[in-house]
Amino acid sequence: MKLPSKFISYKNSCLSKFPVILKPLEDCDYSVKELYNKTKSSFESRGEFIDTLDCLFVLGKIELLEGVVHYVKNN
Repeated sequence: MKLPSKFISYKNSCLSKFPVILKPLEDCDYSVKELYNKTKSSFESRGEFIDTLDCLFVLGKIELLEGVVHYVKNN
């Protein structure tokens, strides 16, 4: 997982990729594969994509139910 530091810029961190994943999920749900195919041009590798998903899951911004990624709306 790449987090911003004095060696890693915000632009190159997984935090900058949050909107790339969250924006499509605001409109509809996707399987992990569909979401990756939709956003893969913004990621250097599948590992970077998975790291970003992990961060969003831990922060409670997304959830995975029966193989489908859902956007979690805060009240």
